[in-house]
Amino acid sequence: MNMAVFFFVPVIIFMGLVAPLWLVLHYFSKRRSAKGLAEEDRVELDDLLKTADKLTDRIEILERILDIDSPNWRDKEARGAYRNQEETKRESSSGGE
Repeated sequence: MNMAVFFFVPVIIFMGLVAPLWLVLHYFSKRRSAKGLAEEDRVELDDLLKTADKLTDRIEILERILDIDSPNWRDKEARGAYRNQEETKRESSSGGE
């Protein structure tokens, strides 16, 4: 009987306190997530999207300018990134010795 009490007391406490609170909080969060974005969150998201569009346009303009001024800049950038990777590999392998 001692073992039965040892098992049933935590189960009763869980079923009486933890489970109802868990269910209430679960359905509260489900309802909140189903509601969607608040109005001020939607406005902020729209502002961020406009800013991202402006930045994208600026990058495209800068790339066009670079294409006119220095037609091979993309190749140079790719070679530079490759060199940086090789230097990083060399430094990490020589630093461990």
